[in-house]
Parts: sequence; structure tokens; C-alpha cells
Amino acid sequence: MTQGDSTASGQWHLEALLGEPMYDLDDRVAIVTGAAGNLGGAVARAFWAAEARLVLVDRGTDRLPQLFPDLVDSPRAFLATSVNLADTTAVDAMVSATLERFGQIDVLVNAVGGWRGGTAVHETPLDTWDLLMDLNVRTMIVVSSAVIPVMLKQGSGKIVNVAARAGLSGSSKGGAYSAAKSAVIRLTESMSAELKNSGISVNCVLPATIDTPQNRADMPKSDVGRWVKPQAIADVILFLASDAAQAIQGAAIPVYGRG
Repeated sequence: MTQGDSTASGQWHLEALLGEPMYDLDDRVAIVTGAAGNLGGAVARAFWAAEARLVLVDRGTDRLPQLFPDLVDSPRAFLATSVNLADTTAVDAMVSATLERFGQIDVLVNAVGGWRGGTAVHETPLDTWDLLMDLNVRTMIVVSSAVIPVMLKQGSGKIVNVAARAGLSGSSKGGAYSAAKSAVIRLTESMSAELKNSGISVNCVLPATIDTPQNRADMPKSDVGRWVKPQAIADVILFLASDAAQAIQGAAIPVYGRG
């Protein structure tokens, strides 16, 4: 499992991304981590339709150009590949390159994450704990810590983290993932309390099971009609990044579908 562990299928061409935007972000620069994943890719699609300038970040070297071929040479997009989001030096370089290209950072969507379960807490290997904490928590902290000083200097910004419904309570054989996503929720609340008087909004979304090809393959007997689609989550994230959500601070927004 890697950062942005679920890779979106197919390619999104420029004409397919265009449409009537739900919100207008044409003066905003948005960083989306895990942009090669199903959810990160859906967020990228929604933000592109809203006219944002995009910084799409992935640890892989070739997934972003393959998924977004029409954005490779776009003046509105920066495909930041080979970025290890757990590494402060790599993230600082990505942020510096973003500022050199666009001069500002208005939105950060921390969409990187990963799941692993199936073992009791006392049987869960330490490397699984390390993996889930790194994917879900460390990446968020490292990227946010690099971006927040820019937003403080600007006096404005929006940060949207991706937690999960599993972060609200523990469950049998899912303790490590629940603990990691619970940390995302608590850190969202703390960051909001620290930054709200500086013009920076921090919120998170709580998806239930996401309808992805990977989840369908892993859970073939499930009622996928009850799962939430990545685009539905992306729409909520887009709302939280827009001026329409200016009164929302420190919230954990459920996005469950019919699950």
C-alpha cells in the first residue's frame, strides 16, 4: 500500500473535466495530495471544473501524467510527482515550487490515506501501526506544517483533511485504522482552534466505505449501492474549500452515502 493507495482507473481528459462548476475557485491555488487515488482524482476533477489552479501531488513518477495527460502542459496545473509526503525536505521543495509557479496557496486537501485491518489490536504488527500512522497522520502533519506558514502570511486559507467514519469509534479488528483516523479528527479540531482567528479554516470529511474498484474486488458480496462515491465526497470537499463554507470551522462532516 502506498500514498494515495487506490489508483483511479482510466484517464481524465480536459474536455471531460469541464462543466458547470458548483463553486467558483478561479482565483485560488489548491494543493491536492494523493491525487492519483480514486478520491484524490475526484477532488482534482471537481476543483478543475471550478476553475482552480491545481497542484496535484503523488509519490509515483508516472501516474499523474497518465491520468491527467491534458494537464501536463497546462498553465493552470502543476503535477508534482515523486513526492514523499512523509519527508519534510521533499514537501518543502514541493511547496517552494508551487509558490514559484503560482505565488500563493489558498487550499490544501490532504487526501492521502490508507486502510489495513483484520487483526486484533494485540495481534497487529508494529509495522502496520507505523504504516497507517504515516499514511493517514504523518503526511497530513508534514504537508500542513509546510503550507500553514504561507497561509498565515497571506492571512487566509482553507485546509480540508480526509478522516473517516471509522475514526468516530473503535471496531473489532480495525483498531489501528480507527486510531489513525481519530487522530486526523482531533488534529483537525486543534488546528482549527489555533488558526481560525488568522483567517484559516480547517475542517475534515468522514467518508464511510468508498465505492472504488479496489473495494468492490475486496468485498464482492457487499451492497455497493450503499457505499459513497468519490465524486460525492469531492463535492463536499469543494464546498468546504469555497467561500460558501466561511462560517464552518473545526467540523467533521459525515459523507456516508446510504451506508
